[in-house]
Amino acid sequence: MRTKLGLLTGLSSMLAATGMVGVAAFVLVAPAHSQSFGDVLGSAKKVAQAATVSDAQIVSYFSQMSVEMDRQNTIPPAKNPYAVRLAKLTTGLASYDGLNLNIKAYLANDVNAFAMGDGTVRVYSGLMDKMTDDEVRCVIGHEIGHVKLEHGKKRMKMALQKDAALSVAGTASGGVRKLASSELGGLIGNVLTAQHSQAAETAADDYALTFMAAKSYPQPACATAMDKLAALGGGGGIGLLKTHPDPAQRAKRMRAKIK
Repeated sequence: MRTKLGLLTGLSSMLAATGMVGVAAFVLVAPAHSQSFGDVLGSAKKVAQAATVSDAQIVSYFSQMSVEMDRQNTIPPAKNPYAVRLAKLTTGLASYDGLNLNIKAYLANDVNAFAMGDGTVRVYSGLMDKMTDDEVRCVIGHEIGHVKLEHGKKRMKMALQKDAALSVAGTASGGVRKLASSELGGLIGNVLTAQHSQAAETAADDYALTFMAAKSYPQPACATAMDKLAALGGGGGIGLLKTHPDPAQRAKRMRAKIK
């Protein structure tokens, strides 16, 4: 009993140092019959390690997710009209604001776009069909904002805390192992398809307005892009409406910022 109490005290101190005090409290009050002490201790250590996952691990997971998403979707060849249009719209954006970016189109009817923490940005052809060049540029600026402001990195850390085994997957070899398709699918679901917070979306919208001004593109295109999303609200397959706040309110806010 003394040994267990001593270990619990040490574990509590370790978790307090990593900001995981709530987990320590859970360990101390967990019923003895629900898990063995060893299981509880092991789980708590994994969660604590998930909270301190390295940037290298996070970038590696994002890169693996990017490869998996590209495998699941169709990237148009260079001479395809969507590829040609997007290449024109993103001239000079291989690097921007200290980021290395990889921007490509997906041939899919969904009105959607997303970014990952490794600089991956993907724009669906369905969105390009609905929007003008400048509106597409604003969407890209918004997604770059998510990368620059590390919103994806924060979501990844939250996802790893839910599935703590992933955060320590490479520790035995000192690196980061290649994740299985099933593991990647779980991360894609938890990181890409989950909603950003209202604060994160607002910050990305503000970044998009700054991006448009810096590139001498018309800022009102950001508001009209939101108008179009709002008009599409009753239709199906609108990916951006599933993971983003009300576009009508965003358009109103953007117009107020532009004045």
